[in-house]
Amino acid sequence: MPGTHLFGGLPEAELRRVISVARRRRFARNEVVFHHGDPADTLHLIAKGRFASRVTTQLGESVTLAVQGPGEAFGELALVEPDAGRSTTVVALEAGETFAVGREEFNGLRDSYPGVNDVLGRLLAQKLRRQSELLAEALFVSAEDRVLRRVCELSRLYGGEIPLTQEDIAGLAGTSRATVNRVLRAEAKRGVVELRRGRTTVRDGEALVRRAGAV
Repeated sequence: MPGTHLFGGLPEAELRRVISVARRRRFARNEVVFHHGDPADTLHLIAKGRFASRVTTQLGESVTLAVQGPGEAFGELALVEPDAGRSTTVVALEAGETFAVGREEFNGLRDSYPGVNDVLGRLLAQKLRRQSELLAEALFVSAEDRVLRRVCELSRLYGGEIPLTQEDIAGLAGTSRATVNRVLRAEAKRGVVELRRGRTTVRDGEALVRRAGAV
């Protein structure tokens, strides 16, 4: 089945069943998939493109909390929290496609194929592990190193050319834009990155990983 190869960390047989009841959704660049507070009733498995999860602060600023690409998923809590609302707004950063699985369709599969719970369980485990890692970083890793680690991750996601603003990177790192600008300018002087308006290009990925202490 098209797309199943993207999700290598999930059990293939059960994933095929999940995708069999999914609707392929296509999104244009900057199109909103759903808004914060919308009814949460659909899981999205990303087949193409990259998507940002954002929240609006009390000051009215939009903060990027996560950027995800092919082989990842968002909205999985919709399948386990009846009547819940979306906790973030998700936007397509470029033209993209997802396999959208509704709660009712997924519950129907669970009745016939209990093994599909493995797909949901692993998605939830991945999300919990990620949140635990970010919490530990927030407590024990400097803001400067968090910036470098997020740039490392984004470089892998985008292949070295990161078309995100410093405000986006600041949200991902849990720090200010001023800190991101200071850190990236220092790395640009070292020749590790190149800065252009709304874009960061990683020139020396190995050096960046070493300096970030990232894996």
